[in-house]
Amino acid sequence: MDKNFLIKLLQSVADGVTPVDEAAVKLQHLGYEDITYAHIDHHRSLRKGFPEVIFGEGKSSEQITGIMERMVDQENIILVTRIDQQKAEFVLSRFPTATYHDDAHMLVLELNPVEIQGRGPILVISAGTSDIPVAKEAYLTATAMGNHVNTVYDVGVSGLHRLLNHKELIDQATVLVVVAGMEGALPSVVAGMVNRPVLAVPTSVGYGVNLGGLAALFAMLNSCSSNVAVMNIDNGFGAGYMASIINRD
Repeated sequence: MDKNFLIKLLQSVADGVTPVDEAAVKLQHLGYEDITYAHIDHHRSLRKGFPEVIFGEGKSSEQITGIMERMVDQENIILVTRIDQQKAEFVLSRFPTATYHDDAHMLVLELNPVEIQGRGPILVISAGTSDIPVAKEAYLTATAMGNHVNTVYDVGVSGLHRLLNHKELIDQATVLVVVAGMEGALPSVVAGMVNRPVLAVPTSVGYGVNLGGLAALFAMLNSCSSNVAVMNIDNGFGAGYMASIINRD
């Protein structure tokens, strides 16, 4: 339940349109709702400006839809991250207006139009094509949170001339998310070009000594560009969320 929903409900009660008892029912789970396998944080939109996001990995299809069924009456948008195709098909049978993005393993149910809240565009950059799934997770999250988001894919350090061809988009962005595996060098390069925050996301893409993304993570943590902040390995969602928070007025 976000601030606009609460204001409309209270105004409806004040105008005599909504009975007090009906409003009380809608508010009885304002803090959270216990459905045995989950305590749904309905208050999160009021407290943090965005609803609770459902982490699909480790949850059954029935648990995911059960949580969504309790959220749809109170939220404008619902995100499910790390959800596979099989679970997504079950959810879509219950919520056919939702959209599943297989590349990002993410499901989005937009119940009402998303209001743009960002000060300017966010730019999501991937070093390689193999990094796109994590970059797409960041893109979808930032978009769902009310931002204009642009993307540039496959412009890693093995061919920096590709990156420089997108300098106009880079210069326009208020926040940049840079996703890279292998040696994880691209965020430092991008951060050296701008005076804005760069959120670096290491991916688990790479050969043996990459160590599942640890090599990229360590490289980003040791960046000599002082405007780099580092997310966890493969955490595109976290990068998109943080970029959105930074980008708000």
